[in-house]
Amino acid sequence: MTPLPDAIANLLPFGGLAADVLAALLGAFLIANFLLINTAFAGPWAKRKITAAFTDRIAVNRIGPFGLFVIVADAVRLLSKELIVPEGADRPAWDLGPLLIPFSALLGFAVIPMGSGIHLADPETGLAFAFAASSIASLGLIMMGYASNNKYSLLGGLRAVASNIAYEIPLIVTGVSVVLFTGTLQMSEIVAAQEATLFSVAGIAIPQWFAFVNPFAFALFVVANVAEVGRNPFDIPEAPTEIVAGYQTEYSSVYFVLIYLGEFIHIFLGGAIAATLFLGGPAGPGPAALGIVWFTAKIWAFFLLTQWLRSAVPRLRVDQFIEIGWKGMLVLSFANLVLTAVIVGVLTTL
Repeated sequence: MTPLPDAIANLLPFGGLAADVLAALLGAFLIANFLLINTAFAGPWAKRKITAAFTDRIAVNRIGPFGLFVIVADAVRLLSKELIVPEGADRPAWDLGPLLIPFSALLGFAVIPMGSGIHLADPETGLAFAFAASSIASLGLIMMGYASNNKYSLLGGLRAVASNIAYEIPLIVTGVSVVLFTGTLQMSEIVAAQEATLFSVAGIAIPQWFAFVNPFAFALFVVANVAEVGRNPFDIPEAPTEIVAGYQTEYSSVYFVLIYLGEFIHIFLGGAIAATLFLGGPAGPGPAALGIVWFTAKIWAFFLLTQWLRSAVPRLRVDQFIEIGWKGMLVLSFANLVLTAVIVGVLTTL
């Protein structure tokens, strides 16, 4: 499939390097705005609606139809607040930290195939790039924690790093088990490997999605993914009842918006990587033109899962959190990798 920048470049009245650069910028602009629109609905509106439904309360319903205009109201409210800089803050790091959170998440989407021809880039190392891009957020979290000159922020930053180390390794190792099946890190090829039919039930074809081929790996990936995006029961880096708000304690106004925005884009990125590796990416019933619809439904399903966990599952203690990561998830992810390697080795000899 032709990447989006190439499709845009073909429509331009001129060619050469200028056309390639302009097409790449336009493609990135379109994908970024698609993600920002989804995040605008997810953060100020859907999160409140879902939490209210779980706790038998009435959420926002007075500002616009279904309360949707609360998105605009919240944006104006938060952006108009004073940006308070804590005394003794390390300004370069304190300013850069909130910028890295949304930047890393948006960068990860550069290699995600969204269907309907919406794919910014398709390098041979796409999966490694997605994991590497999402990991940049860890640098922003520790910068915010250290630079705020606040003990609660510092504890939150240290917890965030401990969390990412403990659960990012199982996340990547589980993702590598999919690479053993496909033999490639290229995202489009991973999606293409899941297009075949696994089996049929009553005339209904069940696709060869790796969630069906290896449900154990899919479950491991989802759990590690939830920990990576910091949602219950793994929201240790923020832990409002323990360390105020963790690494974001000293942030307000536009910087708080950037952190909040980055958190939700990371949730969607986690869902996008899971969908690409285990759920066929943009694949679904109907014509290929509906790919973006199915892709959006899958990342929203992951978002809904995180909100369900947030409302229904209590937070773990720090020692439980670290123990599950190092003694549970790490061991299980390597066991899954070895088992997958044995199965793939046996299949290749048949």
